[in-house]
Amino acid sequence: MIKRAIYAGSFDPITNGHLDILSRAQALFGEVIVAISQNTEKKSVFSIDQRISLINESLGNQSGCTVVPFSGLLVDFARVNGVFTLIRGLRMMSDFEFEFQMALANRKLDPKIDTIFLMTDERFFYTSSSLVRQIAANGGDTRLFVPSPVEKALKEHFS
Repeated sequence: MIKRAIYAGSFDPITNGHLDILSRAQALFGEVIVAISQNTEKKSVFSIDQRISLINESLGNQSGCTVVPFSGLLVDFARVNGVFTLIRGLRMMSDFEFEFQMALANRKLDPKIDTIFLMTDERFFYTSSSLVRQIAANGGDTRLFVPSPVEKALKEHFS
């Protein structure tokens, strides 16, 4: 039986820190679904379709990973897909409070849901999508923070 997990987020854009968490999740599970949400509270730089494309391009031929969009509650998406393990990445202690609250809310909505917290490599502790967007918007070099397909797309978007 293949173990499956969901790694959900807005991934606008996906960063090297996200890819690090995904790699760690794939080492634990046979299949990881990267579920891209449309966060209505944030103004996105890239469309859902662009994010799917950028993630797939960044992953190359890596197997065991499926990238799909979703809307609504993550617990509903998990239930429909028969996957009850959620992966959440942690960088700093400040992430833990928010992620812990979300994990408890998800479990309350569906008691079968488990959340696994994975710490990113220390090289990526300070990296976030919003930081990357700010650097790119101001003409900075994003090579250390994102895979090359994302770097190229950011340059095109902000030029």
